[in-house]
Amino acid sequence: MSSKWNGASIYTPKTTDGAARRGEVRTDHGVFQTPAFMPVGTSGAVKAMTAQDLESAGAEIILGNTYHLYLRPGHETVAALGGLAKFNGWNRPTLTDSGGYQVFSLKDRTKLSDDGVEFSSHIDGSRHMFTPERVMEIEHALGADIIMAFDHCVAYPATESDAADAVRRTYDWAKRSLERHTELSRTEDSHRRLLFGIVQGSTYNNLRTVSAEQIVSLDFPGNAIGGLSVGETKDEMEDSLAHTIELLPKEKPRYLMGVGYPEDILMAVSHGVDMFDCVLPTRNARTGQVFTSTGPLVYRNAENARDERPLDENCTCRVCQRYSRAYIRHLYNQSEITGMVLASYHSIYFYQELMRGIRASIEKGEFAQFRKDFLARYFSSVNT
Repeated sequence: MSSKWNGASIYTPKTTDGAARRGEVRTDHGVFQTPAFMPVGTSGAVKAMTAQDLESAGAEIILGNTYHLYLRPGHETVAALGGLAKFNGWNRPTLTDSGGYQVFSLKDRTKLSDDGVEFSSHIDGSRHMFTPERVMEIEHALGADIIMAFDHCVAYPATESDAADAVRRTYDWAKRSLERHTELSRTEDSHRRLLFGIVQGSTYNNLRTVSAEQIVSLDFPGNAIGGLSVGETKDEMEDSLAHTIELLPKEKPRYLMGVGYPEDILMAVSHGVDMFDCVLPTRNARTGQVFTSTGPLVYRNAENARDERPLDENCTCRVCQRYSRAYIRHLYNQSEITGMVLASYHSIYFYQELMRGIRASIEKGEFAQFRKDFLARYFSSVNT
């Protein structure tokens, strides 16, 4: 399968600042600007957010989870209703992961072999089998613009032997994913699904080299770095990332999977990463913590009971322009869903504003200073 999109690379570079890159990625559902942060819509929705909310917050692409959508409502249902972007009312670029991380995280519910992974549903205990071929069939039915090859992500820490076995399996599964993807692409509707490969190798750079060379050889339209942000230290993460990204082609988008702390995003951008996703902003927002320009704020704490300030005094989002910490804390304590909505909106907006700032700073050749200033402010005080 060619790495081209309508005769041209799907990634268009605009400018660079050191290793940091400013560009855009083109899909059948439109263009999204990079570096980009993709809110995670696990079951077809970013929790507590409507499509209109996401649009107004500035999101341009969202992620769906193959494992969860396969179980409910079922990929056939999503396909019958026009694909993920139409089904959830988004009608903009979407990405689906392979479901591999969720399957492997089930641990005692899985049985791993070179053929694939047999697992029991967390919903009703029913048994299912994910093979690379089956995952491609599910992802094609879901109809996202970018789909991920089935891979083997090992836990941290992993022995070098286990990590090497996962690298071998990831390459075999990537080839099988690509073959089935190519077959499906010949016979289905005109909407193009762009298949990305995933590099594994845990924190062993020798294995990262092997995996990167193998995945790059398959000429995917884009490449992802997997198996990080799974428990390793930040120094280990950066070392593995810096090593791996140098092995990935510059003319294609580069996606760091599952990384979401602002300081980690800035670090990764400095090495040339284009795409990010993480559940962190919305998951934390629903449990009483939001991200702000001066660091994470635990808004559920008692000290905010009569605080008239917004969640972030430097934020221009519609929540911060209207509501107080005291009010949102009150909603949280009453288990009022509106509190989750307001907190989630702010955190999504905060992340999109961060990405807008990153992109603008790269365009101006000022990314290093932007990063320095952001982190100085972000860590200047401890919100509690």
